[in-house]
Amino acid sequence: MTAPGARTGRSSLLQHLLPGYPGREHWRLVPATGQHYLDVGAGEPLLFLHGNPTWSYAWRRLLPALAPRARCLAPDLPGLGLSQHLALPSDPAAFLQAQLDHLDALHRHLVRHEGAPERGWTLAVHDWGGPLGTAWLRRHPGVVSRLVVLNTIAFPWPDGYRLPFYLRWIRDHRSVAAAVDATNAFARATFRAGVTRPLRPDERRAYLLPHARRGNRRAITRFVRAIPDGTRADVWRLLEPADEARDDLRDMPVFIGWGMRDPVFTPLVLAEWIRRHPRAAVHRYHRAGHLVMEDAADELGAHIAQFLRRWP
Repeated sequence: MTAPGARTGRSSLLQHLLPGYPGREHWRLVPATGQHYLDVGAGEPLLFLHGNPTWSYAWRRLLPALAPRARCLAPDLPGLGLSQHLALPSDPAAFLQAQLDHLDALHRHLVRHEGAPERGWTLAVHDWGGPLGTAWLRRHPGVVSRLVVLNTIAFPWPDGYRLPFYLRWIRDHRSVAAAVDATNAFARATFRAGVTRPLRPDERRAYLLPHARRGNRRAITRFVRAIPDGTRADVWRLLEPADEARDDLRDMPVFIGWGMRDPVFTPLVLAEWIRRHPRAAVHRYHRAGHLVMEDAADELGAHIAQFLRRWP
């Protein structure tokens, strides 16, 4: 049994290694799954879903602007961040279904045990959080009332889009995926090339910390290998169900905040979001890259807060 002082010492050290991240009093675990999440602020639930290879650390700079008016709930997707690094399925459809199952468990836990309302949530999504989050909300009509979209996709790639070659290499070649996994190259490259405002060295270290051990990186390459293409109809059906099985999002208030210097989610993807949601509030951040919440944190936080005030 570990002495209380030792636990406190490790907690203080970990907090020191995560500059800007909320304190341990805001850390929570879902007992059934071991999924870690942040719980900051008060008000209507605002659920943040990050992508790959980020984790809830990505939202730290938005919380000061949003926590005063919303209960900000930021989980780490299974296998990423401070959530348990489980032996998740390698099959893409099964892997993504496991992610959706954990979202179900998180929602049940928050409603049954943490005082969250069953409905009236706002969902904020980035990267893989987009397809996972919209697939989840379509399976639970009425839970989500507002949608915040940040450099992501939730529909088949638009005509003319081509996935960057390095993502295709990792997705389509096991040997390349194995090399990336061994070196953590995908995460290291993301936290340098994914921003236009370079992260401080301690911020990059914080992002990389949960995946320093090779055994904790499996989900990173599995997310890349799960990226759908034209032949993976089973994955597309999971992420975008048939019309009769999905909730209609056209009347939902939507905010779109887009880093315009993103090499993956290009202006072509943004144009498809706008075509599908012509009444959305759209903000383009011309000096921001893929990690728009890093490059445009102050503007983005203010614009999302304004959106929440407009659609209470």
